[in-house]
Amino acid sequence: MIERTPILNAATHAILICGILVALVPMWLVFVAATLTLPEINTPPISIIPGTHLIENLTEAWVRTGMGSKLLNSLIMAVAVAAGKIIFSSITAFGIVFFRFPGRMLMFWMIFITLMLPLEVRIVPTYAVASNALSPLQAIFDVTGISWLYQQVAGAELDMQWNLLNTHTGLILPLVATATGTFLYRQFFMTIPDELFEASRMDGAGPMRFFVQILMPLSRTNMIALFTIMFLYAWNQYLWPILVTTDREHFGTAVMALRLLIPAVGDSTGGAVPDWNIAMAGCLIVITPPLVVVAALQRFFIRGLIASDK
Repeated sequence: MIERTPILNAATHAILICGILVALVPMWLVFVAATLTLPEINTPPISIIPGTHLIENLTEAWVRTGMGSKLLNSLIMAVAVAAGKIIFSSITAFGIVFFRFPGRMLMFWMIFITLMLPLEVRIVPTYAVASNALSPLQAIFDVTGISWLYQQVAGAELDMQWNLLNTHTGLILPLVATATGTFLYRQFFMTIPDELFEASRMDGAGPMRFFVQILMPLSRTNMIALFTIMFLYAWNQYLWPILVTTDREHFGTAVMALRLLIPAVGDSTGGAVPDWNIAMAGCLIVITPPLVVVAALQRFFIRGLIASDK
């Protein structure tokens, strides 16, 4: 039973209002700045009333950054990363929960431990692999002598190359694996009765049919919750895209494009004062797709995180 008193209600509403203000005031200031001119922004105190230059600033930010292709790259990357994480984590959790094989829990905990290794920690080896995705296989062939045998038979050196730099594959593939998704799906799959799996086998359904036709529909809310989280994670990536792409015109992302609106000391502008109104307009463009995704999926997202009746 939840106690309801005027004092507790007032305190709860005060905390909620403070939280809303903390979240929305910065967003409002960004919006207001995107509607002003540069002199108006640089004249203190900054106005909290929107101006009349929003469309003009949005257009300028779009043209300066070539935002159309950048948004498309970000959309491809975010959707593919989120979908890939769902596919790989659900299949991994399915194998760990519904199949009995030696070392399955060891494998799960090895996956879970990777939560302590964010992308920033493993960025150097990940970049080395992305520069030649077949280098681990090449190393195995070299150690086992297969490379030597191939050279003796074919008369040529075995040199396996698959460069992922400046490709959409390079942007997406290293970000696909996720321990968070595997843990989320494992916890859900553990609530599925074993009798359901046995009944499907008695009806002639194989493991993959059970997975596709029964488990995945049952985990729809979890899937949408995970998709929302991972979409935002991939959309906001900055470090990995800026490392793996040197052809920024064709493979740059929307978050990377914001850098073009803020000149540095070494730029041709000589470290001039940034056009903060244009930069804030660019921020509005970049945050719009994630906001749309969250607004569209929030009902399923909340249900997937807090629902107890799996």
